[in-house]
Amino acid sequence: MIAQILTACVIGLDVYKILVEVDINNSLPAVSIVGLPDVSITEARERVRSAIKNSGYDFPNKKIVVNLAPADIKKVGSYYDLPIALGILLKTNQVQQTNLDKIAFIGELSLDGSLRAVSGVLPIATGLKSQGIKTLVVPFENAKEAAIIDGLEVIGVKNLVELVNHLNTQSPQHKKLNPITVDVREYMQEQTEKNGYFDFKDVKGQQKAKKAMEIAAAGAHNLLMSGPPGSGKTLLAKCFSSILPPLTFDESIELTKIYSISSLVNPNKPLITTRPFRSVHHTASAVGIIGGGTNPKPGEITLAHRGVLFLDEFVEFPRSVLEVLRQPLEDGKIVISRVKTRLEFPSDFILLAAMNPCPCGYLGDSEKKCTCTEFQVKQYRSKLSGPLLDRIDIVVDVPRLKIDELMQQETSPIVETSEQIRERVVKAREIQLERYKGLGIYTNSELTPKLIKKYCQLDDTSASLLKEAVRKFNLSARAYDRILKLSRTIADLDASENIQAKHIAQAIQYRSNI
Repeated sequence: MIAQILTACVIGLDVYKILVEVDINNSLPAVSIVGLPDVSITEARERVRSAIKNSGYDFPNKKIVVNLAPADIKKVGSYYDLPIALGILLKTNQVQQTNLDKIAFIGELSLDGSLRAVSGVLPIATGLKSQGIKTLVVPFENAKEAAIIDGLEVIGVKNLVELVNHLNTQSPQHKKLNPITVDVREYMQEQTEKNGYFDFKDVKGQQKAKKAMEIAAAGAHNLLMSGPPGSGKTLLAKCFSSILPPLTFDESIELTKIYSISSLVNPNKPLITTRPFRSVHHTASAVGIIGGGTNPKPGEITLAHRGVLFLDEFVEFPRSVLEVLRQPLEDGKIVISRVKTRLEFPSDFILLAAMNPCPCGYLGDSEKKCTCTEFQVKQYRSKLSGPLLDRIDIVVDVPRLKIDELMQQETSPIVETSEQIRERVVKAREIQLERYKGLGIYTNSELTPKLIKKYCQLDDTSASLLKEAVRKFNLSARAYDRILKLSRTIADLDASENIQAKHIAQAIQYRSNI
């Protein structure tokens, strides 16, 4: 009778239950692993052999065949070391417990039998629980991450000996391990802490830009800043995180899954509790932005999910790189298609971009004259296509600061802290969460055309104003919808149940610069 051990396979964010079958027969000594494994899995035979021997157990001097079923799914990673080793020990009667139908095992073995942490534990735990698994055995370093999932028993194991002793509990010298538990509320309490090291009180002047950022944060709208060098665009972007609302628990789980498969989770703080802020250099490749690779991994837009993707020097990015943002900005997800696989990653992020108005940076500056020709300015801005700009909700000028603004004191009554702005943002987000409860969306920027008709209704004055703006600025249907979404957010910040003409007018003002 063959030994059968359950484990898992992660492809993108999808989890598949894998059955590891081990058979041993009297033939020339060898270890054969079949079932579409990659190189890291075929190398497991050497790690497993040394781990079993160095843990004090017998490794059979026979033909060992390991099958990873189903065989049509590509298996990647080092998750399978532990289940393969356990299958060999079970087949050779060195492990007595045979009732393993509802238990899954994952882990990478060191040569001395100790277990190393692996990536993707949280999505594995979530996926296996939904497929009927009751207990998950993981490396001790991954235990807290897996234990976040309620209703799943998680056993953290430090080495192979510890696991065998746990399974052979009928012997008095063997010790049963206790399940790992975590207090999720303790992690979520970190939300109350200040987010980031930058505060809007440190930004001199730029009241219009600050207001635009408040609106962008409240409704998760895309924003582009344009201004001369040194006007404060980058500092404003760094302060943006400090006014973002706290993550909900569902959003934290969603983010942690993404960071888990990217090996970016801190074992001591396994739950992501702050919104990501990803700042990307303009030399980044298209694959680095959207994700992909031989074994597709999330890119920057997915790592920025539910947070911010900041692109400084926006027009310095290659046009081909900027154009790949068009579909994710519209759909909130990215689909990566390859010959043998098709993966979907979430990418619902706020695009925050900054640029100079021209190559020299001083077009329209009140103090310094621009030295660029009209052709140079046109060529400089040509990297930003119309379809891409159409997906940006707010464009705001960030002009040079005047001397009075530079010398403005922090105690000035017009200077607001990030905490004060964040309170208004949080209230607006709470209104949206209540409004869209049960619809699967969190913010106004996610409204579909059908929901826009329901939640963005206009009175006659507002409708007339918007109609005139569409005619005057030759706005597209997409721009029309985005103005409605933006005005809905402005109304929420104003605690107004209905969209009024002043809200439409403010939204049009932010779109008219595009």
